[in-house]
Amino acid sequence: MKQLNVAVLPGDGIGKEIMVACLEVLNRVQSKVGGYSLNFIKIDAGAEFYVRTGIDITKSDFIGCGEADAILFGAMGLPDVFFEDGTEIAPHLKIRDTYGLYAGVRPVKAYPNTPIVLADERAKNIDFVILRESTEGMFASRGKGEITNDSIARDTMVITRATSEKLFDFAFKLARKRKALGSKGEVTCVDKSNVFRSFAFFRKIFGERALLNPDIAACHNYVDAQALYLVQRPWDFDVLVMENLMADILSDLGGGLVGGMGMAPCAEIGLNHALFQPAHGSAPTIVGKDKANPTAMFLSAAMMLEWLAERNSNENLQTASTMINNAVEEGFRSLRTQPCEYGGPHGSDEHLRAILNIIDEM
Repeated sequence: MKQLNVAVLPGDGIGKEIMVACLEVLNRVQSKVGGYSLNFIKIDAGAEFYVRTGIDITKSDFIGCGEADAILFGAMGLPDVFFEDGTEIAPHLKIRDTYGLYAGVRPVKAYPNTPIVLADERAKNIDFVILRESTEGMFASRGKGEITNDSIARDTMVITRATSEKLFDFAFKLARKRKALGSKGEVTCVDKSNVFRSFAFFRKIFGERALLNPDIAACHNYVDAQALYLVQRPWDFDVLVMENLMADILSDLGGGLVGGMGMAPCAEIGLNHALFQPAHGSAPTIVGKDKANPTAMFLSAAMMLEWLAERNSNENLQTASTMINNAVEEGFRSLRTQPCEYGGPHGSDEHLRAILNIIDEM
């Protein structure tokens, strides 16, 4: 049996708490399903590590992330800890760039008995994916922006054909996979092509790749209109593909539609590497209070197992992924998980115990 190495970066704040819970879930499904072996390699990195050492991650651990079969990430950053240029401590952004994690997959799904902020009954059917280009766009200027004479600041957006083609191909493949499971099979390109040449270029490439995928519907929306539609009719969308900064913003809006960032998992995928993390932050105000909602962490781990299953042609890994997803769904459906994030009575520990019990019953 091949052993798969997973680099584990708990990070800061509640990242440590939800990672402990997540590893328990991963160990439980592994013992339940069998047929694969995960070796967890813990790596210390982030803002707290920076305060202690003056660096956010060691060079050897950064290389180790690239050598691992997958990267599992908690949360990083603290509100009062920054680099000298004022930017946040975020080694995962360097991981994205160095290892080419161009496709940020951010599912937005409504679960039973969770707060749905929209009054329309159809909001219970929200189930779409925001696909975020994670290496270019406005984020290409991170660490490279200019301030002239304390009067003008400039950052530059970068859109390349090579990355855009990979991103759009990923989008159509994802929509095709979702279509096989009952989704509508549609990709919507979100941009601001009516104003910026870079986005007109982005949309042009999308049109070219759409012609190569005639079985999947291809649509376009300007980002301002898309923000409106996500409030008016989010149940109408399937896969939304967009530039880095736009997706960073709209994916948080998506999380708000289905109960909050505690319900927002994320996979950042490249050709040979992938990182999996909840999309929320380190939430230092609730550290140690047993209040963190570990759902997004669990769902991110399920996405990791699914990705590893495809790369290693291992059906047991896929079974384990499905088991976690089903356990999360059943927890909310049966009210055995009611996170205090929504005013429920369950802290992180009780939430974890409920998920483990559901897995044991499967």
